[in-house]
Amino acid sequence: MKKYFILPLLLVLAVGLSAPLALAQTTGTVKGTCKDVEGKPIPQAEVQWAGTESGHKYNLKTNNKGEYFSLGMVPGKYNVTLTKDGKELFHFNGVPVGLDETVQDFDLKKEQASQAQGQGLTPEQAAKAKEAAAKAENEKKTVGTLNDHLKAASAASDAGDFETAIAKLTEANQIDSTRDLIWFKLGDAYRMSAPKQTDPAEKQKRYELATTNYQKAIELRSASEAAQKEPDNNVKMAAYYNNLAEVYSKSNKVDDAVATYNKAAQLDPAHAGTYLFNEGAILTNAGKGDDAIVAFDKVIAADPTKAAAYYWKGVNLIAKETVGKDGKVVAPEGTAEAFQKYLELDPNGPYAEGAKGMLASIGAPAETGFGTKKKPVKK
Repeated sequence: MKKYFILPLLLVLAVGLSAPLALAQTTGTVKGTCKDVEGKPIPQAEVQWAGTESGHKYNLKTNNKGEYFSLGMVPGKYNVTLTKDGKELFHFNGVPVGLDETVQDFDLKKEQASQAQGQGLTPEQAAKAKEAAAKAENEKKTVGTLNDHLKAASAASDAGDFETAIAKLTEANQIDSTRDLIWFKLGDAYRMSAPKQTDPAEKQKRYELATTNYQKAIELRSASEAAQKEPDNNVKMAAYYNNLAEVYSKSNKVDDAVATYNKAAQLDPAHAGTYLFNEGAILTNAGKGDDAIVAFDKVIAADPTKAAAYYWKGVNLIAKETVGKDGKVVAPEGTAEAFQKYLELDPNGPYAEGAKGMLASIGAPAETGFGTKKKPVKK
């Protein structure tokens, strides 16, 4: 007679990965060409940008064409100095860097001819600098206001006051709707507030709003050239996909959840085990045992030390057991090994007793040293 076991519901692991609270300061780009008094390029020279307000310093080298270039310059005013072999050739004071590209050339022939007019910018350069400075100042004010709203929303969420968090983040979007982080945090607020709703319709509505906000965050970050240049862009994108996948799972959209967790795993291989475990959890709860086994095998491949993956792989395998003609339970190949590996990695873990019970039901020993080599017997 086939035995049936009441298995605990596998809960989807909440990763809790989220983007940093503060918006990254938008930076500018600088470039230029350096020519000597004969109009020839100055190769292997140093162009130093020293911030008079921020204190940042950037030492840039010219190539064989006398060109230099740099990304990631903090907006503000800079003193720019051209040196070659330790000797200063020329400098400009108070050069503004804004959010757009700033071009600062060194033409020593031209500067020598106009030396009497003093150092500084042409009227055209001055107009562009003024415009760039105004943009930078507006950006600074906007970022400050948005960060204030983010901090207030975070404090409210931490206190379980998701309604205030939603209100603050909605206000932030009204100020500037182009910030992916605001949309992501708003998605979080709706996602976390949904389980607190007593009205099923309102609960589902909040999951739908969370989905919309996460999708908007992903859309904005994917389209942002500045975001693509951030070294941790893929990690942030993976966090966005992870939380979106969780909402899909809460809404019983299994296929969407699985596809989205896969995207997160591809973007952030370092945390792939966590994303794929969540995928296996969803498939287990949906009764898709074969697919769940494949997912947990991927988890094990990504992180062979993740004990729970072996346990839930075993759970899905044992669900496929059969009863032989002799009345004995026949478990699929690999079932005992999965439970034994779990016990080896986490002998006192939350599923230890369950693993031992499963092994007993199929007549396999509960080994906690599974996979270890036995010492040879001395003769």
